[in-house]
Amino acid sequence: MTAADRPDWATIPNLVTLVRFALLLPVCLRLADGPDTPGVVLLLVWASTDWIDGLLARALDQASRTGAIIDPIADRLGLAAIVLTLAIADLLPWAALALIVLVDVAMTALATGAALGGRISVSWLGKVRTFVLMTAVFLLVAAAAWTPSLVPAAQALVWIGAGLHTVSGLDYIVRARRAPDAAPAEAGPPSRR
Repeated sequence: MTAADRPDWATIPNLVTLVRFALLLPVCLRLADGPDTPGVVLLLVWASTDWIDGLLARALDQASRTGAIIDPIADRLGLAAIVLTLAIADLLPWAALALIVLVDVAMTALATGAALGGRISVSWLGKVRTFVLMTAVFLLVAAAAWTPSLVPAAQALVWIGAGLHTVSGLDYIVRARRAPDAAPAEAGPPSRR
């Protein structure tokens, strides 16, 4: 089957994104009991699927509209569920969780239409924000499991990530509000990140 004959959703990168969705519940359940080595490894596997799906989309020339939609949903839903789990486990301040979720809700309400309509694309700041926030969450879990004395430093990095998340979210909202209804996406073909 050639790429032209394949349905938009039937790609290897989209399968990897679906694996990220499937891993979310096991990751949260494992972390809810307190981070340990299997929890750190499972979180690393979950987070690596975000990098792998984008890499495969580019390497296999399988970027798709479906992937451009479900990849950020997997990121936002996954990150919200994991930070909620860490807040319940008393590793993350509830205020950080509230800030992350509030920004996500605002972006969903105010920028999703422009993103789905191709009028805005993922920004460089958005990519940095995602990397910093996911790295900070991973380091927080790793510190709690292996070196509890480093938990405060990892929590500080989560706050930096939450700050970047806020700035990036505001940027998306402003760009979405300014984007003309018929303007093409800034970056051309669908992006997985």
